[in-house]
Amino acid sequence: MPTTTIDIHPHIIASDTVRYPLAPLGGHQSDWSRTRPVTTEQMIAAMDIAGVQKAAIVQASTCYGHDNSYVADAVAAHPDRLTGVFSVDVLAPDAPARMRHWRDKGLTGMRLFTFGSTMSEQANWLDDPKSYPAWACAGELGLSVCLQMSAKALPQAVSMAARFPNVRILLDHCARPVLEDGAPYAEAASLFDLARYPNIYLKLTPRTFGEARKGKATPETFFPKLVAAFGASRLAWGSNYPSSEGALPELLRVARESLASLPKADQEWIFAKTAQVLYPALAD
Repeated sequence: MPTTTIDIHPHIIASDTVRYPLAPLGGHQSDWSRTRPVTTEQMIAAMDIAGVQKAAIVQASTCYGHDNSYVADAVAAHPDRLTGVFSVDVLAPDAPARMRHWRDKGLTGMRLFTFGSTMSEQANWLDDPKSYPAWACAGELGLSVCLQMSAKALPQAVSMAARFPNVRILLDHCARPVLEDGAPYAEAASLFDLARYPNIYLKLTPRTFGEARKGKATPETFFPKLVAAFGASRLAWGSNYPSSEGALPELLRVARESLASLPKADQEWIFAKTAQVLYPALAD
């Protein structure tokens, strides 16, 4: 097993709704953040039990919208264990200023939430020219940009990858491919086509590991093909805890079992080294 394990997709929810008021994107709070919240302290405890040394805490957009205060406070309390991934309205004229504000708070990544549990329709603003100043700022600040989106937005993601080649773009949930047809995974051709863009990275989450077991798909045929296309250095593990059901040790166990057919060197990239490229604050 990899000697270092870094999680690049957990979420935290505060117990204090006065200090950290709810302001969810989409207008209503996500079910998971309401029914199984995990505080900063509980996250650190879960990481210790699971053997996860460090993490990039992703803003819970379906709970707090663009107010990243709780993530920032968590990073300030545990700078040796955590960095943060913030959210801003990239269409707003003051987006670059807000990005610099959160970067100064120790948050080293940005996430654009355009589709998900509280937004059932894919937003159409991902490649809006109004967002260009924010993307340019991300390149200037060295921020990795996570995209939470549906497959419908892949052309927009490709457009931004080509326009901003110096920005590392990280696709949540491995861009949500359809894998049921099994090897050679013709239905996921649009995913493998992304490999030609060297600044596109993929996040492997519980959703990815579940899809790799549907229909004719198997982890042993899918993940080696994914590594062959992208290289392990452009793949990284994220637990999605506690949005994904299950304890953090169990989510990590499933991830390790799913990737067990890969060489140890590839696993070391996926479970730690790629994370340290995406978020240098997590380097040893």
